[in-house]
Amino acid sequence: MSTYTVHEPPQGATAADTARFVFVRDGFSFWAFLFGPLWMLWHRMWLVLLGYIVMSGGLVILLRAAGASGSVVAFIGLLLSFLVGLEAGTLRRFTLGRRGWHNVGVVSGDNVEHAERRFFDAWVRQAAPHPGAPAASAPPAPPSSGTPPRMPRAPDVVGLFPEPGASR
Repeated sequence: MSTYTVHEPPQGATAADTARFVFVRDGFSFWAFLFGPLWMLWHRMWLVLLGYIVMSGGLVILLRAAGASGSVVAFIGLLLSFLVGLEAGTLRRFTLGRRGWHNVGVVSGDNVEHAERRFFDAWVRQAAPHPGAPAASAPPAPPSSGTPPRMPRAPDVVGLFPEPGASR
């Protein structure tokens, strides 16, 4: 079962534009590993792509200047691609956050369709009032007296035993 973060469009969402919500899977992305720059272009992650090009170009220049062989450069490139595959979800969340999208929740599901169904079912249940539920009212006001309320004494021991030396 995969975990997804749910992102809402910048201008807010109504029931009519729920198709614009984005579900980002947490975990390794095979396509980001295999086709990193193309994957970044597909998801319109321009700043991430620029950082990737600068980092990979800098690594190649640094390794060539250090006299590394072609196989070492290729291995380092493979490790960089593996890192992009591992952090693909984080990179997408970063890009969405920079564009003003809001993270509205986390949901798990077997696939993205199952996760969408679970999220929107819970979202609709939360928005709809329950039949027979009392109407929402203001919370009760605190008692007004001249002295502040007395706080209970904090226990001397934190942990499994409520009082020092107490046994059962």
